[in-house]
Amino acid sequence: MSLNSVRWRPNLALFLSCGVAVLLNACGGGGSSSGSSLTGSGSGGPVVSTGASLQVLSNQPPHPGYLSLLLTDGSVMVQASPQASQGISANQFYRLTPDIHGDYAKGSWRAISSPPAGYAPYAGGQAVLADGRVVFLGGEYNQDNYAIPFAPSGLSNMSAVYDPLTDQWAMIAAPAGLAYIGDAPSVVLPDGRFIFGDKLGKGMWALDPASLSWSLLAANAKQDNFAEEGLTLLPNGNLLVVDMASAPLSEHYVPSLGQWVSDGAIPVGLTSPTDYPQGITYGPAPLQLVGGVSYGPGPAGVYFPPGETGPAILRPDGSVFATGAAASNKLAGHTAIYTPGAKPSDAGTWKAGPDFPVGDNAGDSCAALLPSGNVLVAGVTGSLYEFDGSQLKQTVAAPAGFGSNGNSYFLLPLPSGQVLVMDSGGKAQVYTPTGTAQPGWAPTVSQVASSLTRGQTFSISGTQFNGLSQAASFGDELSAATNYPLLRLTNAATGHVFYARTHHHSSMGVATGSAIVSTQFDVPLGAETGASMLQVIANGIASAPVPVTIN
Repeated sequence: MSLNSVRWRPNLALFLSCGVAVLLNACGGGGSSSGSSLTGSGSGGPVVSTGASLQVLSNQPPHPGYLSLLLTDGSVMVQASPQASQGISANQFYRLTPDIHGDYAKGSWRAISSPPAGYAPYAGGQAVLADGRVVFLGGEYNQDNYAIPFAPSGLSNMSAVYDPLTDQWAMIAAPAGLAYIGDAPSVVLPDGRFIFGDKLGKGMWALDPASLSWSLLAANAKQDNFAEEGLTLLPNGNLLVVDMASAPLSEHYVPSLGQWVSDGAIPVGLTSPTDYPQGITYGPAPLQLVGGVSYGPGPAGVYFPPGETGPAILRPDGSVFATGAAASNKLAGHTAIYTPGAKPSDAGTWKAGPDFPVGDNAGDSCAALLPSGNVLVAGVTGSLYEFDGSQLKQTVAAPAGFGSNGNSYFLLPLPSGQVLVMDSGGKAQVYTPTGTAQPGWAPTVSQVASSLTRGQTFSISGTQFNGLSQAASFGDELSAATNYPLLRLTNAATGHVFYARTHHHSSMGVATGSAIVSTQFDVPLGAETGASMLQVIANGIASAPVPVTIN
């Protein structure tokens, strides 16, 4: 969630009076509807497609949520959508667990622990690590203070790791000499390191998950700073970026070389202009002790936001579908398609994709990869679209009043092949798409024990355990990648479904092809005994079932 998320929303006055960012939805509500009457009016505009559906969850979270992360036991971690007027804080988190049949639409919610007092991050970076823990990075806002100019707590350099096994948080010391992190772009590299780029500069840092310590990365020839940019992981381990301050340029990072490579200009504009040409003041950050770790002090300064862009998703054919913000609410948002170069250090190429309809775009919005290979994109109006490789098809029309209420959708791919749709000020829903995955996209299991004991840990190996993509993307912050294996056990007699927690994946790459990868999994104590079927799932695509016996 960045400052420019208020751009082209009709309730700017509401935003100012409530004192929180529009997407926090302090004063609004929302709903949903399916079907469509909207037709495209720009070059390559969307066509209406039917068949996909939205279903409201039978049980709703205690408070509306937004940021969602798929945990490695099949449950979903959701952060409450902060609503200052109702006393709902960014430090409130919940877990959604599917029902005994693996149905998320009929799942149940429970509250989980909050970060230590002093860290209530909103609009930062996040990732599920290879060991199953979750890291939270920085925060454009902190301590439920959403003022503009930034409060001293804004652009926080705090970070923390959450352990789903123990339901406990641990604070992480800030990188040496870095006073502000804010809503920085972040990603997990194939080797398991969590990295981010400096919002206010060109530096990059890597977190060692074992020691929870930061190190400065070599990152030569970056064209601009990382403000409002996002990182898309490619099959060769490179990271693609749509530049913001130097738009319409683009570039990719080669971790093995510590080098940025220019990919040239994008043929259509994917960025919107800044709302704050005069800049926004921040700091000075105070000295604080949070969870036993000291942060600050930090100097005062001025941040010049460059505008917004949209999410970018790697597709199964190796191309990246990048969506854009619009320069005006009277114009259509553009899209573009990137093809990587033959070698990691070679420049890639771009071509224009289809436009959104006039009045809609994907600036500061969400996208998710579907099992069919289509990309699901949430427009800022609340309309949902699918890109099938050539056309942008509207599958769900914008709910009445969605934009004026300041609502926004967060999209998270589920192991069921569906997508969790969290409305920042309304109901949690599940999107059920049409279409199926090609057989060659599925994980394959090459080795696993045929007899499994409840409460014990086992290893499993095979191919494509990480899927073909990160499969989830936001314009910059609020990362929710799902490129790691889940393991589903289905009892043959009852049909009941149990997810075994996976951890310590051998790779966090994407599209690993024929390479053998592995992970460990814990057989749930509550799993039913007897003959069962085991499946590895990545990006909502399941392997062929493997017969096992659970003891």
